Amino acid sequence: MKRARAREATPRKVGVDEILPEYDFSRARPNKYASRYAKGGVAITLDPDVAAVFPGAREANEALRALAGLIRRHQPRRSASRRVQPGR
Repeated sequence: MKRARAREATPRKVGVDEILPEYDFSRARPNKYASRYAKGGVAITLDPDVAAVFPGAREANEALRALAGLIRRHQPRRSASRRVQPGR
């Protein structure tokens, strides 16, 4: 005696703009940090040993600004004739 095959449940086709029923956004809230990213900030992850040196973002930014100033000061200046043209 052969067993009857059970019908496999086929997923309902969902339109591109349709939200699936298993996603419930009824209790969603706006992202309170979104304004920080809109200002052009970049989120980075520091290694634990580096993060241990800086108590917060302000101190890390101050150190990076000081380092960036040193780098800019010690970079050799290129003459106008030696600059690389965009697209080359």
